[in-house]
Amino acid sequence: MTKLNKHSRDINPTEAAPRKRSTAAARREVLVEVARRHFAERGYYGTPTLAIANEAGISQAYLFRLFPTKQDLFAATVTACIAKTREAFERGAADPLPDEEPLQAMGRAYHQLLADDPTVLLGQLHANAAAAREPKIRAAMRAGWADLYETVTRLSGAGPEEIRPYFAEGMLLNVAAAVGFDEIDEPWANALSQKEKPQ
Repeated sequence: MTKLNKHSRDINPTEAAPRKRSTAAARREVLVEVARRHFAERGYYGTPTLAIANEAGISQAYLFRLFPTKQDLFAATVTACIAKTREAFERGAADPLPDEEPLQAMGRAYHQLLADDPTVLLGQLHANAAAAREPKIRAAMRAGWADLYETVTRLSGAGPEEIRPYFAEGMLLNVAAAVGFDEIDEPWANALSQKEKPQ
């Protein structure tokens, strides 16, 4: 019979396993949030995984146990960014201003999200660039777009003829925010950003 030490006699091995899984899940969550900020700042190609691991307080080897490849980690940040966008749409639709249509309310909430967390916009811009060459990132972006399309359709009740221009305008507004159209008092910038000309 194996002798147990005083610390192990009350431990049931089958009860310890779930604790390890939840620790790994919690580490993944922290790691994705740290990675999201790093990738937003430097992009997929310019971000070393060692810097992410260091800030997350884990070894690079453990990072690759949680996410087997850099693409897997970046794809997880895409999913997190999409989740933030979906949550903003849901907040907007649930709390519209008086006389505000659902699509307008969602757009307003998304605009507020970008103001509150600039890494969301930067993450999207870098994800679009990386998706052009990296299959796992492309797959994550496709899944994200499908999720957002379903969300906007469900919350607004709008059909494809309204949803397509809604997303097209959203993409233009992303570019406008990145380039800073609101800082430019030129006819083209005012028109593209739908900014009213100052009186």
